[in-house]
Amino acid sequence: MKVDTKEINPAFKSIIQDPNQTVFLDANFFISPDRSDYLRVKKYSFDDFKNYWLIPLLSEFSGIAIHESVYDELVEEKIKAYADEQANDNPAKIKIYRDSELNATEIALMNYYIAKLAVHSQYDPTRDNKKDRGEVKSLSFMAVKQFLLFAANDALPVRLIKEADKLNTGLDDLGIVQMYELIYYMCKTGKYDNKQLRILYKYQYYLSPADKRTNPDWGTFIEQMDKLYEENN
Repeated sequence: MKVDTKEINPAFKSIIQDPNQTVFLDANFFISPDRSDYLRVKKYSFDDFKNYWLIPLLSEFSGIAIHESVYDELVEEKIKAYADEQANDNPAKIKIYRDSELNATEIALMNYYIAKLAVHSQYDPTRDNKKDRGEVKSLSFMAVKQFLLFAANDALPVRLIKEADKLNTGLDDLGIVQMYELIYYMCKTGKYDNKQLRILYKYQYYLSPADKRTNPDWGTFIEQMDKLYEENN
């Protein structure tokens, strides 16, 4: 994934100004990253991911939400148990939205959005296959209910939202927030372990030779994000 420190992201700036907004998450915000298939590294452990990413995330943002299709992707026992614990807490730290909340008109509209988005993905609504289902269904539900913010670390939702006009996805009003932006946010609060946030950033964005050709190192990343957001408040 490419780290953009050149242009202000209005969606991220909106979250900085109001961290209590409803923000839908993609599954990769819950599932610890694993780049071991093509790099000689271990999978990032879920315990570290929970302690240094999920707990800070759910502490800082009170409007975290997921669609049921994303919840269904959380199949690993530790991950699902943690999501259930947070959803059942009082007050709940995660709200799960379900298609059963939609009326007949909204269901028809959601199916319309699904069809528009599916052609740009590997999701086939007729088969209801798993690939890209969470992203397509989450974004379709959000469009129907007019939620505005989606957080992901995947190229598909970034493209569907950022190129909404070009691709005719109907998602023109949605904003996308990426993991590196929220890593930066949590770093700047001064409340969390910045060494561990740096390790997570490096694992996600500065590990391979291709990453290093495209993305800034940690120090440059923080410096450029400071310039982008602190000077434009």
